[in-house]
Formats: sequence, structure tokens, C-alpha cells
Amino acid sequence: MELSLRQLMVAAVAAITFAGSAVAADMSDEAIAERIQPVGSVYLEGDAPAGPAVAAGPRSGDTVYGTFCVACHGAGVMGAPKKGDAADWEARLAKGNDVLADNAINGFNAMPAKGSCMDCSDDEIIAAIDHMIEGL
Repeated sequence: MELSLRQLMVAAVAAITFAGSAVAADMSDEAIAERIQPVGSVYLEGDAPAGPAVAAGPRSGDTVYGTFCVACHGAGVMGAPKKGDAADWEARLAKGNDVLADNAINGFNAMPAKGSCMDCSDDEIIAAIDHMIEGL
């Protein structure tokens, strides 16, 4: 018995539909409360946030790198110099730390300003650069 592509697609859509409705069929008070719980909260300026406190002080270069930079600088995406690869960094380091920092903060070639870390301070970006070139 040979099934056509159309029959397979119909079967797949039906399976997904029934599986999704089985999950949504749980109408207990607990399940409903879990599905409709808020994803955030609103508070007025000057009031304390309702959630956990935000870490005070600047993030480390390792933290910024691991959160934002590693996506491109870990694998060398679109020519990004890889962390710890001296050959990738040689020409960039030859231009000086000021040029390197300016390019990272303001964007250069395919890299957007601050590598898309819009809430990073300039010092945090520089710390991430230092982390990437550490030991070269």
C-alpha cells in the first residue's frame, strides 16, 4: 500500500491538530491558571520592581561575550574574528585599541553597533573585547 504525499500531509496535520487539542483540553483550574499567568508586571517610576532585583554594576567581559558576542565571534560568522584566534585579530589589533573599541561600539562592516547589545555600556563592550583577545 503506497501513500501519496497529500495523504501523508493530511495525516501529519491531523496528528498535530489532535495533539494540540489534547493539551488544551485540560480545563482544570490549575491548568487554566498556568496558561493565563502574567508574563511580566508593570510598576510606577519610583516603586520597587515586583520581580527579582537586577544585578548592580557592570557585567564582566566573559558575561557580555557569552550572552551577546559568542553567536558571531565563537564561529567567525561573516568574517568576525574568533575568540582567542591570533591570526583573526592580528590586523585589527595593529590598528590600535582605540580603533578596535570604536568599531565595536559604533559598528563596523557586518557587525552592528555594540554587537546588538543595546544595553551594554562602552566599558562592558571593551571588557568583552579584552576577554576575546585575552592570551593572544
